[in-house]
Amino acid sequence: MVKKWVVLGLAGLVALGAVAEDKVINGAGATFPYPIYSKWSYEYKAKTGVGLNYQSIGSGGGIQQIAAKTVDFGASDAPRKGEELQGRGQIQFPMVMGGVVPVVNLAGIQSNQLKLSNEVLADIYLGQITNWNDPRITKLNPGVKLPGEEITVIHRADGSGTTWIFTNFLDKVSKTWHDKVGSDTSVSWPVGLGGKGNEGVASYVKQVPGSIGYVEYAYAKQNNLTTLQLRNKTGEFVKPTMAAFQAAAANADWAKADHFYVVLTDQPGKDSWPIAGATFIIIYKNQPNMDTARTMLSYFDWCYRKGGAQAEGLDYIPMPKNVVDLVEATWTKDVTSGGKPVWDGSLAAK
Repeated sequence: MVKKWVVLGLAGLVALGAVAEDKVINGAGATFPYPIYSKWSYEYKAKTGVGLNYQSIGSGGGIQQIAAKTVDFGASDAPRKGEELQGRGQIQFPMVMGGVVPVVNLAGIQSNQLKLSNEVLADIYLGQITNWNDPRITKLNPGVKLPGEEITVIHRADGSGTTWIFTNFLDKVSKTWHDKVGSDTSVSWPVGLGGKGNEGVASYVKQVPGSIGYVEYAYAKQNNLTTLQLRNKTGEFVKPTMAAFQAAAANADWAKADHFYVVLTDQPGKDSWPIAGATFIIIYKNQPNMDTARTMLSYFDWCYRKGGAQAEGLDYIPMPKNVVDLVEATWTKDVTSGGKPVWDGSLAAK
């Protein structure tokens, strides 16, 4: 895999060797949160001089790189189970929440004009519905003139937390999908073309007429992609909006979640967007360098406590204060360097 190094908070993309002499945090993983990590990093570097090198390579790559200890943190949209984290001496915590949205390239169809049910979306990705004027689609969209062109399915080609969220949803709503494909960061896709990262899927959908893909919502907005309505668990058709993502997140019980393992797909509530999820940071409990560890946690703390407006501006959901307090209590209890605690409340952004 070609590794894409990005220095967030600096203009454009630079090689890893071109890092400034200021303090730098190294991370790798999910493309789902890349737009907000980029925004936060730009603001934080301007205020503190601390930069962030981040490989936007997908959750699978982030999990591999933190396991190999080649970065300070890994980022994954697929939460890891407690036994896996314990076995590796790691902890995870949620950084921000958002929505995964299907997007299409259909001439004459406007954003949120097309409606799909959960079952129909699953059958499109199973290759069982192959044309846009299929009776099951037209029945959901009376009065909408749908083209007869063939559906081109676009999916991720890399190990992806966005894929984990998307397939977790399909696994819950379609028995056929559950039996034939399942849910993971990488699956054996029945049909379709693969793109690397949210960026690659967005690019394919823009280029291929008749296509359907799935991306984190910020990528849909930034690329002016056509979104659609989905029927949620209560049977209501909902549009992908900040309010719908917030409704899906409202039922999350972070306080009782083992290692913050929470899944936000197919949540109840008439206003809930059905394909929502959190993105997570993975770090080691035992940090090799006290100064680096404090620099890293101070950055995450600032994002939590000062970055909410930027997150909402990109249609992410900031973590609630009570969850931030839970996370930072975990830092205080579990994260050490040289046998000494790394974090205490005095380091929090004021």
